[in-house]
Amino acid sequence: MKPTTPPKTYRVKSFGCQMNVYDGERMGELLAAQGITPAPEGEEAELVVLNTCHIREKATEKVYSDIGRLRREDGTSPLIAVAGCVAQAEGEEIMARAPAVSMVVGPQAYQNLPAMLERAVSGQRTTEMDLAAEAKFAGLPQRRTAPPAAFLTIQEGCDKFCTYCVVPYTRGAEISRPFAELIAEAQRLVDGGARELTLLGQNVSAWSGEDAKGHRTGLAGLVRELAKIDGLARIRYTTSHPADMDEEIIAAHGELDKLMPYLHLPVQAGNNRVLKAMNRSHTVESYLRLIERFRAARPDLALSGDFIVGFPGETEAEFEDTLKVVDEVRYMHAFSFKYSPRPGTPAAGMDGQIAPDVMKDRLARLQDRLNRDQHAFNIASVGKTCAVLVEKKGKYPGQWLGKSPWLQSVFFEREDTKIGDLVEVELVEAGPNSLAGTVREPPLT
Repeated sequence: MKPTTPPKTYRVKSFGCQMNVYDGERMGELLAAQGITPAPEGEEAELVVLNTCHIREKATEKVYSDIGRLRREDGTSPLIAVAGCVAQAEGEEIMARAPAVSMVVGPQAYQNLPAMLERAVSGQRTTEMDLAAEAKFAGLPQRRTAPPAAFLTIQEGCDKFCTYCVVPYTRGAEISRPFAELIAEAQRLVDGGARELTLLGQNVSAWSGEDAKGHRTGLAGLVRELAKIDGLARIRYTTSHPADMDEEIIAAHGELDKLMPYLHLPVQAGNNRVLKAMNRSHTVESYLRLIERFRAARPDLALSGDFIVGFPGETEAEFEDTLKVVDEVRYMHAFSFKYSPRPGTPAAGMDGQIAPDVMKDRLARLQDRLNRDQHAFNIASVGKTCAVLVEKKGKYPGQWLGKSPWLQSVFFEREDTKIGDLVEVELVEAGPNSLAGTVREPPLT
């Protein structure tokens, strides 16, 4: 690789989960601290960071497609960095197959991006694959500004080793960020404009630490302390594992107004044999009992989930069991995927791989049910009055878009509103993916 001039503009393209969105934002902050500015919309960036997700179907091949699309007509390319979980899993292979790539950095090592960029400018190609998340957070700049709805990573990695999942291999073992560090960062985010915080983790419900008094506490204790921050109006968290949800977090949902009535709790499948093959530690029955306890504590709770169809060996009857769970829970939203083998995971070598056309049919049938329930939830919301956190302008003059407490997208019109306001809105019309509202009162504090 030949030496190049330092880039003046960058673009980070993040794929997949909210953790990747968070990581992409932090990489942008690292680059901005070097004096590199985001490329204007529609203009080519001099540095492109592809922040990849290994959950995507054929994720690795899509990385090479993305790299190829960055090639200019004259045969040159911008500086390219590949980050995220595909980078962690395929680092040296990416370097071998894609000469246009200057940097490959794993999700726990991107604090080294400025130093890697310096070497790339001098003509060196480098990889960084450290899995020590503690070092990552220590090396990131402190955030002084924040959007109205901001992310705060509190936990990384996973020890569950579900047989289909690469997270333990690409993100490492579970680690929890220190309590005091999280409270301080949350305060800075609120001071910088955040009204809502979403606590992030591959298994966020496994977070634990010592509070200000030196007492061991879990997610509920952290949430209760965050709820004391003046100016913070809303708290959410994702993604949880059913095995780590305890009575304290259930009680918090019933007792804390700032903890939003929304819970993302993946089940993945509705049949116990399939769940066991996935190495999920819950059963259908224990999952449904957990849902009942949450709903008893917070009757207006909206449920979201994750589903995988076509796991190796899944029969039609076992898939029908998943549809039964959907019918019983009535999710307001869910993510659903066809099973896709991930190299190195136990499920990739299992017998009984399902034919693509069967998986496609099952996914379509599942999504029909999920879409039905999401629309029904929205329809049932019509007539309610709730606070909407304004996140951006809508398509039309005077129109704004925000989120309800149940994480629904809500459009409304008002002249004297600004981003970050909490506005009292009556929900008056429901569509499959959003609602229309009418303002009833001035913006809330």
